[in-house]
Amino acid sequence: MSLLGTHVSVSGGLHRAVERATLLGAEAMQIFTRNPLQWHGRSLSLAEVESFRRSLLGSPIKSVIAHSSYLINLAGDDGIRRQSVEALTGEIARCYQLGIDAVVLHPGSSKGGDRGVAIDRLVSSLGEALGRTQDSPVTVLLETMAGGGGILGSCVEEIAGVLDALGWDDRMGICADICHLFGAGVDVRSDGGYGRLVSSIEKHVGISRVGCWHLSDNKGQRGSNTDRHEHIGQGEIGIIPFGMVVSDERFQDTPCILETPKDGIGDEGNLALLRKLRGA
Repeated sequence: MSLLGTHVSVSGGLHRAVERATLLGAEAMQIFTRNPLQWHGRSLSLAEVESFRRSLLGSPIKSVIAHSSYLINLAGDDGIRRQSVEALTGEIARCYQLGIDAVVLHPGSSKGGDRGVAIDRLVSSLGEALGRTQDSPVTVLLETMAGGGGILGSCVEEIAGVLDALGWDDRMGICADICHLFGAGVDVRSDGGYGRLVSSIEKHVGISRVGCWHLSDNKGQRGSNTDRHEHIGQGEIGIIPFGMVVSDERFQDTPCILETPKDGIGDEGNLALLRKLRGA
């Protein structure tokens, strides 16, 4: 079965995230290892690392995903690109320390410049970060985005092109975000729509490179290039594709991470619904 989980807060210490996820009955979780709105995170102490690892060993959490800083733009001009490479390199190192499986990364933006040039910068930057962390097993998962403006990664094919340019490095994969894909124009609201999406992933990237799914409904219309996250089944997407993802045997043991609002039914209600859709 897929591994159901959610993004949880690390307030009070990284180990507290494990406690929160466990109380929710999660099997997987996503965290920020540091403030996502700052370039530099403080170094982790040995005590923090040991506490986090120890908490995981005694928990039902089978997979942990980190989400990288929102400031990172590997496709940006030289100044921002250099800071972004440093930030991603540091993020990979922190994940390695903590025993985290993978880190989700937004592909970046051309900021209105030439898209081809921006993709070349993204490839070069990723290659540099991977080279500087070659002893680390941490996988970098490029997240599918809702598009709009110069945002990269709004289709599976574009992400596949980046992976191909990197020689299909074993430490590169994809985070398939249902809300973002819908915002980018992918219609996943039916059996056929979901099937076409997964067929595209299988053809262009490969099922084995799907490191996680991000699950949330979308308040915006299909193709609106918006990612206005909503509770499962309460937005424009509806409930159908979420049940298909979590019950799809091709994604056995793949983390399915909620990025739904924390108010209303919250994580507890959304996880309960996903369990029902999965069949347990």
